[in-house]
Amino acid sequence: MSTRIDVVADPVRDRCLLTTGHLSPRQLPGRAGVVRVALVQAGALLLAGDEVRMEVVVAGAVRLEIVETAGTVAYGMRGGSARWDVDITLTDGASLQWYGEPFVVAADADVTRTTTVRLAAGCTAQLRESLVLGRQGELGGALHTSTRAWLAGEPLLAEDLDLSPAARTGWAVLGTARCLDTVTTLGFRLPDDPQTLQLEGPGSIARQLVQEQHQSTLDCPIGHSHTLQP
Repeated sequence: MSTRIDVVADPVRDRCLLTTGHLSPRQLPGRAGVVRVALVQAGALLLAGDEVRMEVVVAGAVRLEIVETAGTVAYGMRGGSARWDVDITLTDGASLQWYGEPFVVAADADVTRTTTVRLAAGCTAQLRESLVLGRQGELGGALHTSTRAWLAGEPLLAEDLDLSPAARTGWAVLGTARCLDTVTTLGFRLPDDPQTLQLEGPGSIARQLVQEQHQSTLDCPIGHSHTLQP
């Protein structure tokens, strides 16, 4: 079963319907116009054969803030594999802020991770993804990621990364780094910075390569306002 978060703006009280799958969403206290949801693992993750699917649907002038209570470790899979798929739909002026905790790919793990985002005109999303290849002292397993985003029906972002051991050590990928920390904005741009790629449409990718995840200085503060740029 998919984990699902459905949020609908309401002038009296924003409505939030939560469905538990591999992850259990729990609503947190929030101020007017903001719905806060924590994600708690409903069981041991991530193991060979696991297919984690999460759907997020937000409609109306409300901001959904997703908080991860802990990082995720993809354990050694002894020739098996696992998937982690996220599908996001924002309409009618909705916004999303999701500050992801580290996603660690241990030695001998093989994971495919996809993120699909569909935004109507006037919607925004801000996502942080911290990928760590291996636990301390490990080489780390294989990770393939795919990100697709559309704004008002037009393609905004398409990115595929092959972070398998043989591919990621190239100078144009990770080089000697073990951690890839990324903040992606869709529907608005971050301020210009040497470490920020501005998309052709309204969106940005800020990225740092570090040896230890805590060395990253990227920030995606929940609740802080962003600076809109065309």
